Amino acid sequence: MSSSIRIPDGFVEELKARIRPSDVIGRKVKLTKKGKEWVGLSPFTNEKSPSFYVNDQKRIFKDFSSGLGGDIISFVMETERLTFMEAVEKLAEEAGMQLPKASPEAAEEYDHRKRLQEACEAAAAFYGDRLMASEGAAARAYLEGRGLRPGAWKRHRLGYAPDDWRKTIEHLKSLGFTQQEILEAGLAKESDKGGEPYDAFRGRLMFPIADLRGGIIAFGGRGLTPDAKPKYLNSGDTPLFHKSRILYRYKTAREALGGGEGGGLIVCEGYMDAIALAEAGFGTSVAPLGTALTEDQLSLIWKAGPEPTLCFDGDRAGLGAAYRAIDRALPHVEPGRSLFFVLLPDGMDPDDLIRARGPGAMADALAQKISLSELLWMRERDAEPVDTPERQAGLEARLAAAAAQIKHPGVRAAYERDLKARMRDHFWQVRQANRSGDYRKRPGSGQLPASGDQGQVELKGGAPAKLRGLGAIVRAVDTPELLDLGAETLALAAFADPDVSLIRDTVLDFAHAGIPIDRKGLCAHLAEAGNMRASGLLKEYPTTPQIAVDGPEAREWLIALEQYMVAGRPDEAEAEAGMDDAGIDATSSPSAWRRKHQLVAERRALKARMNEAAGKVGES
Repeated sequence: MSSSIRIPDGFVEELKARIRPSDVIGRKVKLTKKGKEWVGLSPFTNEKSPSFYVNDQKRIFKDFSSGLGGDIISFVMETERLTFMEAVEKLAEEAGMQLPKASPEAAEEYDHRKRLQEACEAAAAFYGDRLMASEGAAARAYLEGRGLRPGAWKRHRLGYAPDDWRKTIEHLKSLGFTQQEILEAGLAKESDKGGEPYDAFRGRLMFPIADLRGGIIAFGGRGLTPDAKPKYLNSGDTPLFHKSRILYRYKTAREALGGGEGGGLIVCEGYMDAIALAEAGFGTSVAPLGTALTEDQLSLIWKAGPEPTLCFDGDRAGLGAAYRAIDRALPHVEPGRSLFFVLLPDGMDPDDLIRARGPGAMADALAQKISLSELLWMRERDAEPVDTPERQAGLEARLAAAAAQIKHPGVRAAYERDLKARMRDHFWQVRQANRSGDYRKRPGSGQLPASGDQGQVELKGGAPAKLRGLGAIVRAVDTPELLDLGAETLALAAFADPDVSLIRDTVLDFAHAGIPIDRKGLCAHLAEAGNMRASGLLKEYPTTPQIAVDGPEAREWLIALEQYMVAGRPDEAEAEAGMDDAGIDATSSPSAWRRKHQLVAERRALKARMNEAAGKVGES
């Protein structure tokens, strides 16, 4: 409503004079009186010793841990992510001060919109009462089945719309709202048969939708019967509400972010996902209202924090939504403004994952988020094979077109460099695979029966200690679809035996190059390269049965694989050991070659400095 408000001279100073900063700030920060000031822990950093001060006489705050400071308006702007006008309007309401209107027409519009919002607030209270009444039993059962208890119902102001054609209308009329106001607020609909207006929501679980200041302006309703169509129904556009311009839980999530919960919002796909995340401790969760993200919604998300995380269901539809978000965001990325993505495992949404595996699993998924540039590369790389010059040119053209969408020249240039580097490394992998001739291998798993004593020993009693991890790799060879689930985990795993690591690297090289994964082809490739022991280990290992990648056995495989992951890389000293010009293998990958080249240069520079210090300049 701020658009129709003009702030006159002196109004802000009077507002600050009426409000005691410690009263407002004390609702977000536990303050203790210390002389003439109040002191507490910073709401902007995770400090252990208080360095946040509030002075009511000077009407200011100062946070020494973050360097932030200012008046009560700037505090509200920072902690609630409000604009100046929004913060002034919020504090003015608290102080009982009436903001003047720019004109009689604007004043009338302001009052009318306020009246419609009051109708929505009254409807939310009515729906909340009906949820707890006998007629709300089905909605309560649904919420309990989704793991939500009454405390959560209250926190999110959930409700139930009675399964009646006019019950909500009659209740609102009893409170003094006119039929026209109820219609304009989107709480009723006109009959297309010339009859009386009827309730817009009937027999549905209700999710109130708040504006940027927290006032209820619309609703989402979920059907509770199998034949309910649509399953989710949102309010239509009204003078208060346009679904493309708001996000569910935005104000609450923005406040949580202002309280130090992270550097960006978590954007999921639906009401229940946002609530499940919030109840699991991820209070910065929001959701669009049944549509793909719009530019207005992206602007809101970035307004709250520079690097939000978009969390999508781990299925084909979720991946498609993530790809669409890329195209929506690319023109608007700039320094300090980007996106990260999480694609959840096993086709789950956040609510599924949290209920099945707990908040820790959700935290793990968020910790493995990938950048906008990484997902863009994956999308274009996987669009088609790149095994011919023509297809490689197609990939290059797609990447160039994507980068060209970015308006900021510096970010566009950075994307062009990053994507070209990824492309060069990928083409190198394809060339290496082509040289091996393995594109002649037939598709399919090509499993061979186990033979030899070694295979039987490992089948019955597990691999010897030095060969541990071989079974997990063979499982991915015999069920290549597992690589879609755990390729990254497999790449990060550390195995004691170098030939086990070599088998793993070869499997990943085949996968990256688009070469069909089968045991016979892998064994032949290893043998042709002179790695006879690795080839023999793979050939002799018992055949493992194929498993479904969306089943519990696949998850068990991933958990077993995770025990081999390491947090860091080998010590640079180890990497440098014995390294000289001859140690830079011409067949190394581009990234490995660059790293070795850097280490050699560093070693030479160090040696030169030592020689110079010893008076031996020129010796090396």
